[in-house]
Amino acid sequence: MTQTIVVLGGAYAGIEISHRLLKYTRNSVKDLKVILVSKNSHLYWNMASVRAIVPGVLTEEQISASIETGFSKYPAEAFEFIVGSAESSDLDAKTVTIATANGERTLNYDHLVLATGSRTVDDQVPWKGNGTNEQIQAMLRDTQQKVAAAKHIVVAGAGATGVETAGELRYEYKDKEVVLLSADPQILGGDVIAGNAASELKKLGVTIKTSARVVGHNVTADGQTEVTLENGEKITTDLYLPTMGMRANSEYLPAKVKKEHDFVDVDEFYRVKNVENVWAAGDIAWSPRGSFVATQKQAGGVAKNLDLILHGKAPIPVKLLPVDPFLCATGRGRGAGRINGFKVFSLMVYMIKGKTLGTNHLPGYIDGSSF
Repeated sequence: MTQTIVVLGGAYAGIEISHRLLKYTRNSVKDLKVILVSKNSHLYWNMASVRAIVPGVLTEEQISASIETGFSKYPAEAFEFIVGSAESSDLDAKTVTIATANGERTLNYDHLVLATGSRTVDDQVPWKGNGTNEQIQAMLRDTQQKVAAAKHIVVAGAGATGVETAGELRYEYKDKEVVLLSADPQILGGDVIAGNAASELKKLGVTIKTSARVVGHNVTADGQTEVTLENGEKITTDLYLPTMGMRANSEYLPAKVKKEHDFVDVDEFYRVKNVENVWAAGDIAWSPRGSFVATQKQAGGVAKNLDLILHGKAPIPVKLLPVDPFLCATGRGRGAGRINGFKVFSLMVYMIKGKTLGTNHLPGYIDGSSF
């Protein structure tokens, strides 16, 4: 009898879990079938989106690769790839309804993996891969054109994405004014590396405004954007790039499996609470927080637990990293970072993250050789 595992989401977590199940678990669970559902036909390496908005720096092939091609080595009876999005679910009946180009399709599962991630509140910026490959690439090209034409750019939100975006822009363009707005008194939420990151950005020429919470923006008659701050100040800019605000892609799920801000509630095994045979990994769980390194550990842990369950064994707690790393690139040369509370050298941040923003790992993710 076929054991069907439906994986929702074709980004970092969904890709890794699917490959691990097919490469390792199916060697002994011969009737295993993995169905991977992704709104995007390609894996979008969104970690590099902050650099991809700069024209001529990264090619489409460096940030995007075909999922179907990467999984083509697996037999048809073991794997199915569906380009579509989850519209609804009945977790008691163990079904999910998928919207595809050819209409709706209902999938039955033995185990369900939730890896649909999160999205930015503003859907006009390419920080997340929430759309088709064609939509994302068109958004990137449009943003690149706006970046090239702008003389003044406002980056709103001084978390990691905002800091890295401001750094990338000012590193490339010394003749453009780049303003970074932080709602908090310090960038990066006052993290221990906030001062180092601010220093690196100021060296590049980024203007940082703290305690500057955005409460609204509107496009003016001449095509510029007027950004309104909480204190009443208004800033007129050629290009407004918001980076703040994350929302879970969980609308297709019942309320009983969600926690604050609609993220999915999981236990120490990354099994979804209040329902059977449902697992989650990556940003949709936001546990302890959304990050690439956390997603890697969660995906590996969920794949391992599914392997154990399918072999009649009990799951084990998912082990995250024993340390808490936080690395923030500031342009293509330097950065700021820490491991736990200990700061690391700028050059180390560049070598570990800033040099490629992980794009060198894209081929290994797609074909499964990284796992």
